[in-house]
Amino acid sequence: MTPPRLLTLDDIADLRAYERERDDFRREVIAAKKLRRVGVGPIVTLTFENRLTMRFQVQEMARAERMATDAQIQHELDVYNRLLPAPGELSATLFLELTSEDQLRHWLPLLVGVERSVQLRIGSDGTTVVPSVPEAGHQANLTRETVTAAVHYVRFRLDPDQVDRFREGPVRLAVDHPSYPDGLPGTSLTDGTRTELLADLAGG
Repeated sequence: MTPPRLLTLDDIADLRAYERERDDFRREVIAAKKLRRVGVGPIVTLTFENRLTMRFQVQEMARAERMATDAQIQHELDVYNRLLPAPGELSATLFLELTSEDQLRHWLPLLVGVERSVQLRIGSDGTTVVPSVPEAGHQANLTRETVTAAVHYVRFRLDPDQVDRFREGPVRLAVDHPSYPDGLPGTSLTDGTRTELLADLAGG
C-alpha cells in the first residue's frame, strides 16, 4: 500500500507566523470538519481526518504548549502522522459524546468493542460493508476487556472496486454493536461529505 504523504516540520508555522494566520486557518478547518463529522445515533460521532485536520491539531498543540524547538514539534508530528489515511483508506477519530459521570458509567462498559463495530455500508442495497479497524499505534492503550475509552482512532480500508462504489453512492455510516441499536441503519453521507472523503481515498 502506498504510504500517506506525511506532515513535516516545513508544514508547521512558527508561533508568531501561526498567530497571523490562525483566524483564517481555523475558519477553513471548521468548514471542513462540518463535512467530515458524522454522527450515528445519540452518542457516537466520527470525524474523518486528513492533512488539514492533522496540521491543525499539531499547530494548536504547539501553540498551547508554546513549543519552540524542532524536536518538540517533531514529536507531535510523529503522533499525528500515524492518523493520516493512505490512498485507499479513510481515517477517523471516533468519539463517544458523553457529558456526565452517569453516562460514562453506563456506556463505557456497554460499548466495549465499538472501535471494531463501525461500518461503511456502500450502495443502495448496503451489501458492500467495510468494517472499521483500530489504529494499531493506539489500540493497546485504548482497548480493554471490561470498559472502553471515550475516544478511538479507526481506519477503513477500501479496495479499488469499493472505492468505485463509494464514488457512485449512496453510503451510510453505521454502528453494528449489540448494545447500541441506534447505530442502525446508520447515517447517510451527504454528497459533500462523500466528495471530501473521495479526496482522501485518492491520496489527496
